Amino acid sequence: MSALARLLGWILAVALVVLPVVAVLKGWVGQEQWPLTRLRATGEFERVDAALLQRTLLPYARQGFFAVRLEDAQQAVSRLPWVERAEVRKRWPDILEVHVVEHRPFARWGQERLLSEQGRLFPASGVEVPDNLPELDGPDTRVSDVVRFYNDSRELFAPMGATVRSVALDARGSWQVRLASGTDVVVGRDHAQERLRRFVRVAPQLMAHRVEPLARADLRYTNGFSLTWASAAAPNPQSQGQS
Repeated sequence: MSALARLLGWILAVALVVLPVVAVLKGWVGQEQWPLTRLRATGEFERVDAALLQRTLLPYARQGFFAVRLEDAQQAVSRLPWVERAEVRKRWPDILEVHVVEHRPFARWGQERLLSEQGRLFPASGVEVPDNLPELDGPDTRVSDVVRFYNDSRELFAPMGATVRSVALDARGSWQVRLASGTDVVVGRDHAQERLRRFVRVAPQLMAHRVEPLARADLRYTNGFSLTWASAAAPNPQSQGQS
């Protein structure tokens, strides 16, 4: 009996040591104890709402140092407006640390989203959209193509003092450009860059002889353009034969 009693005593002693450790690892001990009372936020906070960030993390901090679910807290922060990505850590004894990387807007994308400088699309709802962003649109799988065409178009129109306001690529692969002056340039699908270069070479001479602003230029012709002036009732084709 004495050997059995000693064995039971050892088992009880080991259990008293091991169980609290297991409980801490599983979060049983520390629930609403050892609270995380300080929030340390790092990153550039130009657009992320600091007060909203604090409110978002507060429920997780109250869970306590050992019970807090960092992955859940990180996902909650990542869903906030303007947050591109977030990383949440804890520091003993009472610090909840979050590092935030903000979206840096490059352009509007369609009606309801923005495009970041990192090439990521994110919702425009709930955020204050900066003024004068270019307006881009197209299939989500063609983001890089649309940005490239926009940048190329800007360079082409810059020498004639024109600013590209928007670029759109439709489902059929046809391009359209709108200038800040309000001129719509229908480029079409084939040889888009070549058509734009050809138009930009002669556009200053064409517009120099007109008082009316150019409302629309259709470049989908083999050897010319169809131009519509703001006060004209009908287009004035410079050549025939749409392609």
